[in-house]
Amino acid sequence: MTYILIGLAGGLVGGALGLGGGVVMVPLLVFWAGLTQHQAQGTVIAVLTVPVFLLAALRYHAAGNLKIQIAAYLAAGFVVGALLGAHLIQGIPDTTLKRMFGIFSILIGIKMAFFK
Repeated sequence: MTYILIGLAGGLVGGALGLGGGVVMVPLLVFWAGLTQHQAQGTVIAVLTVPVFLLAALRYHAAGNLKIQIAAYLAAGFVVGALLGAHLIQGIPDTTLKRMFGIFSILIGIKMAFFK
């Protein structure tokens, strides 16, 4: 049930705010479910591999808020970037990776909340 609730939270925030859900699910898996940072990130990537956001994307499309051509280009870059990123972090200690995730999340939050 814990994992279903974490997935529900990630899906809700991801669908509502376009965050991909990882911003919510990774910390919850680390702090609530006891996974390491590496395990949480790998698990969330596996979740997002399945077209779980298909229905949310269809809803955005129905409202005229989906740019399909841009999404296709982003997806092409994302595939390469995700493979490269997953390869590069494997040797990084878990504590360092957790700090990197947290700092990145804070910086993005500050930029979104206070700057144009």
